[in-house]
Amino acid sequence: MTYHAKSEFMRVMIERGFLADCTDYQALDAALVKGVVPTYIGYDATAASLHVGHLLNIMMLRWLQKTGHKPITLMGGGTTKVGDPSFRADERPLLTPAQIDANIAGMQQVFARYLSYGEGATDALMLNNAEWLDDLNYLDFLRDIGRHFSVNRMLAFESVKSRLDREQSLSFLEFNYMILQAYDFLELHRRYGCLLQMGGSDQWGNIINGIDLTRRVLDDEIYGLTSPLLTTSDGRKMGKSQGGAVWLNGEMLSPYDFWQFWRNTTDADVGRFLKLYTELPVEECDRLGALQGSEINAAKVILANEVTTLLHGAEAAAAAEATARAVFEQGGVGDELEVVTLEAAKLDGGLSVSHFLVATGLVASGKEAKRLVAENGLRFNNEPVNDANATVTAETVGDELKVSIGKKKHKLVRLA
Repeated sequence: MTYHAKSEFMRVMIERGFLADCTDYQALDAALVKGVVPTYIGYDATAASLHVGHLLNIMMLRWLQKTGHKPITLMGGGTTKVGDPSFRADERPLLTPAQIDANIAGMQQVFARYLSYGEGATDALMLNNAEWLDDLNYLDFLRDIGRHFSVNRMLAFESVKSRLDREQSLSFLEFNYMILQAYDFLELHRRYGCLLQMGGSDQWGNIINGIDLTRRVLDDEIYGLTSPLLTTSDGRKMGKSQGGAVWLNGEMLSPYDFWQFWRNTTDADVGRFLKLYTELPVEECDRLGALQGSEINAAKVILANEVTTLLHGAEAAAAAEATARAVFEQGGVGDELEVVTLEAAKLDGGLSVSHFLVATGLVASGKEAKRLVAENGLRFNNEPVNDANATVTAETVGDELKVSIGKKKHKLVRLA
């Protein structure tokens, strides 16, 4: 990126690595210098929590507010009823209105940690596109909005084209999604003066549609800005761990496990992640990211503490670090380890080690348990377990049993 930004927000986006593309760098930069720019990112309510994959764009909204602009978090109460087909191989399962409302409530808890909501000029707004989508008259919408969309052009968008090239069905319901998202941008501009939509680079086509529609209907100029689709240095999609999605709600993933996810960052990603997911100065991020050998582990602890503090608070971060030190350095238990409860009746007569691990949900199958034992990857209370067929009884568990799977996964099993 060779563009030299005049606005503080654009400068932060470029310096910290948030910027993939922009529809008009100079015009947007000028608007950001001129006054408050209301900016939105849309979130479909497909789960009860946001996950780490959303965190990059949440940080963009946080920086937007810190540099004097107005973030809008748009909940997809309406669009979730359709489902975004972008780069998916299949149709999303349809949710009921009650499920969508419950998911939105869970997601709102996370936004409140990063953004300041209120009535002020730069206070964040929480909106729901069901407000204008639920009561649309289909014929009026087709006539007023649908006529501005070329099917030929929609078929050429990479998100649709990739699905059709693989000869995977794309329903008419899903095909409508990009029109509805474009209409969101038009309505947000009309109702709230929204000038900018941000999103991951997979949303580029949807963003362009909204800009074109607004130009055709209102003859107004608005902008789009995308962030890179992040993968870790070893090629994995950001936000996925061996245990599945890394959720941002504490009830779905404990603060300790969230902290541990960041502590386990690969060496090559530390500097980049510090810039994207913390507010440490860029020079400090570069210094920490350049550390070598065992010193990089100290940088990973700083990364884990900074990211966990933003989401769960400083106390949760400190408790997670203390537990990690107790578990990894002193072989103890610590206070923050996740507790897995098992019905005591299941151990009547005893269970084999492999059946015990499956019953607690710590592994998916007996085959996985046996492989774990064969590779010396299982410990009970820090003692190696060498026989997958050995019997586990209530006496084995006692008050609580610390189960260690590999070097990084530790849980406490208690009987209910």
